[in-house]
Amino acid sequence: MASRTTHAARLAIGAMLLALSAFVTISAGAQTIVDEWPSVKIPPAPELKRVTADPKTMAFLVLDFLKPTCNAQQEPRCLASVPKVAKFLGEARAHNMLVVSSVSPVRSVQDIVDQVAPKDGEPVVRSAADKFIGTDLEKILKDHGITTVIVVGREAQGAALYTTSHATFLGFKAVVPVDGVSGMDAFAELAGIWTLANAPGVGAATILTRFDMIDW
Repeated sequence: MASRTTHAARLAIGAMLLALSAFVTISAGAQTIVDEWPSVKIPPAPELKRVTADPKTMAFLVLDFLKPTCNAQQEPRCLASVPKVAKFLGEARAHNMLVVSSVSPVRSVQDIVDQVAPKDGEPVVRSAADKFIGTDLEKILKDHGITTVIVVGREAQGAALYTTSHATFLGFKAVVPVDGVSGMDAFAELAGIWTLANAPGVGAATILTRFDMIDW
């Protein structure tokens, strides 16, 4: 009887050691993104699609083009996007499309870059990255019968990303001209645009495009 008990104990200990060995092996092989960072491959660029603008149901959101940051010293990529944004802004106004601008909590309308500054009567909202938080942006859009927002601005990983995402969560469709969205660097833009294209729920409601692919 003792021999059988000893044998069973040995089997149990052996099984435990085997399981522990497997656990150690799995734990040793597991890595975090920090470990894998140097070997991560950049995904293919998302598809850009042609869009037809409808001034009756679309609004143009011009987010956080602020002089203290959107300049040659702080964020030259933002400054480089301004001429294209300004050109489309002129077209949007010519077609009587609703235009909504934004500023950060510590800035004013006077801080917006002159080329894309709001006209008298155009709404301006003040909030952090997500321009729906603590503002009446949703009400403004719905009061004008808007179903789709065209979003440009800085940051790609901030205002553009979070405002676009929130818009889709509220049931709006979104159009994002990638040449009107800037970040601190190319990686920030890549990360923001990739997230808009692939995030659950957001990607399905968002079309990525370029200004020269938007028809009137």
